[in-house]
Amino acid sequence: MVSVADEAPEVLSVLLLDTCGTLRMHGMKGLTISPPAIGSSAGPVDHDYKDDGTNILLDANENAYGPSLDVQANLQAPKANRINGSSELEVDLLGLNRYPDPHQVELKQQLCKLRNLHTHTGKYLGPENLFVGVGSDEAIDALLRCFCTPGRDKILTCPPTYGMYAVSAQVNDVEIVKVPLDPARSFQLQPEAINITLSSDPLIKLVYVTSPGNPTANLLDKSDIRKILEHPTWNGIVVLDEAYIDFSPDGASLAEWVTEWPNLVVMQTLSKAFGLAGIRLGAAFTSPEIARLLNNLKAPYNISSPTSALAIAALQPQNLAVMRGNKAKILEQRQRLLHELPRISRIGRFLGGTDSNFLLVEILDKPRSQGGRPSNESAMALYEGLAETRGVVVRFRGKEMGCEGCLRITVGTSEEVDRLLAETRSILDGVDSVLDSGDSHTMKEEEAKERRANGIIA
Repeated sequence: MVSVADEAPEVLSVLLLDTCGTLRMHGMKGLTISPPAIGSSAGPVDHDYKDDGTNILLDANENAYGPSLDVQANLQAPKANRINGSSELEVDLLGLNRYPDPHQVELKQQLCKLRNLHTHTGKYLGPENLFVGVGSDEAIDALLRCFCTPGRDKILTCPPTYGMYAVSAQVNDVEIVKVPLDPARSFQLQPEAINITLSSDPLIKLVYVTSPGNPTANLLDKSDIRKILEHPTWNGIVVLDEAYIDFSPDGASLAEWVTEWPNLVVMQTLSKAFGLAGIRLGAAFTSPEIARLLNNLKAPYNISSPTSALAIAALQPQNLAVMRGNKAKILEQRQRLLHELPRISRIGRFLGGTDSNFLLVEILDKPRSQGGRPSNESAMALYEGLAETRGVVVRFRGKEMGCEGCLRITVGTSEEVDRLLAETRSILDGVDSVLDSGDSHTMKEEEAKERRANGIIA
């Protein structure tokens, strides 16, 4: 996973993280592959908190309740290599000497079955509408390589947003044009501003938007997305990232809408609600024409046989029930955080929405009763205190546009939420002494520290 300092697009730093893209270094140090920007700290990244197996990891928006596979049924299955308890689907261990299916038709059929809900159209998705890749990140990169000429073309993003769009653009030498989300409208799109920008710059080939947003956790307004799709002259692609869509209300996904809009791509993943981050399986729903381009571009055997088998199993009715049961538990704990975090005096507003498995919350410089305001310094004190002394890792997002003083907190299990609330209250009760101690930083040092913490992408 990659760390990129905002407003320094010429600098690309790579952190050797684990497969979930978190701050877990497992004994490894940060690796920088380019010199630091002028004025930045040349020291090592100091926010790569190691996971020693005891930490509570509320930083990468993983599913704390585990994979959506019926483990009990697996244990009782008659065959030792069975991965779901219902039918014929199993890992063919004896077949691992053969290359996997390059087309993944069965997997694509199951993904289409999941999304053919006819909420937004009467048309049907089919395998011809799909590209499957190594997480959503493969689709993000493949679309850039498909539609953008390095050193010439551009993409448009809407910050605050997922950092991998910028990382892939930098890797492919593609310029980024930004039209921010509107904080006054709970971080909704500004479709009129986006369309004006598209009209004025024909080199913009892709628009990346995220629903629910990351780090904003809110669903985008369908009518705003339609306005961009209906642009009268722009001939580019709208890419809608729905990584967290299964935490949203039923019917929220616009995947089936690609049958109506040939210039729409909808990306999804099994890493979040399905609890399968470790298998790295992402999908892009789109028109058959774009799907063919992406499938012709990919490596021949990009999805391994175990990944495919586990993904197909997760999409079976018995295991979908597991996923929905885990989702219900997460939503219950999300509601608990919404209710209990504001009881802590230095907790401010929740920004964005509540359509995902994480929340974006302000940390204040003093108690609300004393007129406290969002503070990056207070947010960093809580972020570092939780990780360094209490074994609870969250994500600092205070340098994102419109997110001053914000932490992004993944919703965990009931026990993890207990610990988070207790440790947060304890640290914030003593935050004045931390900020006033001899360990306080100069403004320049604090700024550099915040940028490093904010630069971790997940």
